[in-house]
Amino acid sequence: MCRHLAYLGPETTLRSVIIDPPHGLYRQAWAPRQQRCGAINADGFGVGWYPDGDPEPARYRQSMPIWTDESFLDVARLTRTGALLAAVRNATPGTSHGPAAAAPFRHGRWLFSHNGAIDGWPASTAGLAAALPAVSLLELEARVDSALIWALVLHRLRQGLGLAQALAGTAEALRAEGVTGRLNFLLTDGRSIAATVAGHTLYYRCRAGAVTVASEPGDDEDGWTEIPRGSLVSATTEEVSVTPWPALTSVITGAAVHETPEIPDLTPDPPGTTDGRTTIR
Repeated sequence: MCRHLAYLGPETTLRSVIIDPPHGLYRQAWAPRQQRCGAINADGFGVGWYPDGDPEPARYRQSMPIWTDESFLDVARLTRTGALLAAVRNATPGTSHGPAAAAPFRHGRWLFSHNGAIDGWPASTAGLAAALPAVSLLELEARVDSALIWALVLHRLRQGLGLAQALAGTAEALRAEGVTGRLNFLLTDGRSIAATVAGHTLYYRCRAGAVTVASEPGDDEDGWTEIPRGSLVSATTEEVSVTPWPALTSVITGAAVHETPEIPDLTPDPPGTTDGRTTIR
């Protein structure tokens, strides 16, 4: 269900990240190579990017397949940025259609995407929704499971948690409520990226001062690293940290996780520091 990617690095065109790679996100809309559920992502797409000198991202979303939007080809060719998040959508049955249902979701400087689906939605998440402040529910952009997950993540960001901590806290809340599904999350503030691996593939590549985190490699060149299932990821252009997170495995399988670890601080450590997580510099 869906494919997504985030990029941080030297300023480049949207086209060079999304369209030009031979197996990039543009092609993954109709010919994904590693998608486990659904064969085509034709229910809309979206791109959020950070214009130079503006802390808040711009956004372009459509309900049509990305390959049918001729205007986007010009937008992608001419728009340059050093940070973006993009997604193509395969809609979960029973969810809304239209541009508002397509990722990325946005608030302030944050962009968010969910690759997957919640089992038993909406009934399975009723308890979590009821615990949110009323404003969080009123701000939902569409009747879609991804928008509710974004509300859960945003609630934690508003409380002051960092990107990775907000995703980890949301995973713990889903686990505690017994919610299962495929829950690959992708979040950026234009300076760093956080992600989860829970039900779908996820890769990263660091190259020439840039980092890309994506559902699958956009080409067959060297440098792509597959991130293990059940991982919490934090990435900048200088460092990628991958931390095993049991709750992420639990929400896929429904297996009980009896010990809830503390939500980690995944800010970069001084060189030589080790804490059991994998850090690539």
